[in-house]
Amino acid sequence: MPYSEKLTPELTNMPKRPKILLVDDSPLILMVIGQALEKEGFISRKAGNVEEAMTALENEIPDLILSDYQMPGTDGFAFRQHLMTIPEYKNIPFMFLTSVTDHAHMIAGISLDAIDYIDKDTPIVVIISKINNFLNSIRERHEHTIRELSSAAIALNLYSVPQEIPRINGFEIDFWHKSFENYPGGDFIDVLTINNRYTFIILGDVMGKKWGAWFFSFGYLSYIRAAVRICVSEGDVSTKSIMQKINSVIYHDPVVSDVLSTLSLVRIDPENETLSYTGAGDLPLLYFSSRENKLNRINSSGLLLGISKEGGFDEHLFTMQPGDQLIMITDGLIDKETPAGKKTDLNSFIDEIEKYLGKTNSFATLKYDGFLNEKAREQIDDCSLIFIQKNS
Repeated sequence: MPYSEKLTPELTNMPKRPKILLVDDSPLILMVIGQALEKEGFISRKAGNVEEAMTALENEIPDLILSDYQMPGTDGFAFRQHLMTIPEYKNIPFMFLTSVTDHAHMIAGISLDAIDYIDKDTPIVVIISKINNFLNSIRERHEHTIRELSSAAIALNLYSVPQEIPRINGFEIDFWHKSFENYPGGDFIDVLTINNRYTFIILGDVMGKKWGAWFFSFGYLSYIRAAVRICVSEGDVSTKSIMQKINSVIYHDPVVSDVLSTLSLVRIDPENETLSYTGAGDLPLLYFSSRENKLNRINSSGLLLGISKEGGFDEHLFTMQPGDQLIMITDGLIDKETPAGKKTDLNSFIDEIEKYLGKTNSFATLKYDGFLNEKAREQIDDCSLIFIQKNS
C-alpha cells in the first residue's frame, strides 16, 4: 500500500486555515478586521488599494476576497469587474464590505457575482459568521465532490500513482505521494518493467490544479507508456530517445499541447546495474553517493513537455554502487506558504533530507520519523517522492 494511504486520519483531514484577502484604503479597517480574522483562525492578507491586491493575487490565491467599494483610484466595482476577466481570479469568492449601502449599489454589487454586500457598521462577529458560513458550505460541497469523483475514478480503475511497486533484483524502490486537500491532482507516477529486464520509473507534474490536472495526467501517462513500449520493442532503450518521442506527440497534439508538464524518466537495467535519466523541466535528481558520503544534484537540460519541438533533452548514464540512493521529487515538496506568499526553496529541502540518507532504512525513516508528515502538513500542492537504493 502506498504510504499516502497510511497517513493518520488526524493528518489527512487536518483543516486548512482559510486565507482572506482584505482590500481597503483605511489602515484602521485593515487592522481591526485583520486581527479579528486572525483570532478566528483565518490567514489575513491586506491590501490598501487594488494595485496592492493584484500584486498579492500574483503570489497566492485566497479563499475569499473582502473588498471595500469606495477607494482612491480603482474602486471596488472596477476591481471586481477586472477580476472577472481573468480566468485564474474570476472564481475567487468575493464580498463587498463598505459604508455605501444604498439599494442601487447593493444590486450592482450582487450583479457582479459578489456573494454578499456587507455594511461596515455590521458587528465584526456577524461579519466573521457570514464568512464562516460561506466557507463551510464551500467545504461541504468540496468534500461531497471528492467522494463522488473518487468513487467514479475507482470504478473506472483510473489511477495516477501505482497500486504496487514491482521488485527489481538488486534495487529497492518505493514512493510517497500526498495529494493536495485530498483532490487527485497533477502529479503522476508509474513504474513499467518490460521484457523482464528494463524498468522505467516515471514521475511527472501537470501544471494545473485538482481534477483538471488529474484528467490530463492520464493523457500524459498514456503517451509515456506507449512511447516506452514502442521504443523498447524497436530495440531503443535510450531515455533521451523515448523523451523526444513523447515530446513530439504532445507538441503536435492540440488537446494537450497547451498543457504544460514536467517529466523525470529513469531506466534501470539490473543486468548491467546501470541507470539512465532524462528530464523535461523537472527538478534535479538528488543522488547520494555512499562512497563520497555526499549528496549531489543531477540536472537535466530538457524543457517542459510540448513547449518546443526539439525539447533540448540530454541523457545521464551512471552506475549505482551498493548503498547509493536516488531521490526524485515534484515541486510540491519544495514549495511552502510564508507570510509573503509562496516560496520555493530546493536548498532548504536538501538540507533537511540529507540527514536521512546513507542509512539502510532511509526511506522508512523519512516516512515514519516525521519528515514527510511535516511536508504534508505545510503543503500547498501535490507532493511526490520516489526513492531508489542500490542494495549490496
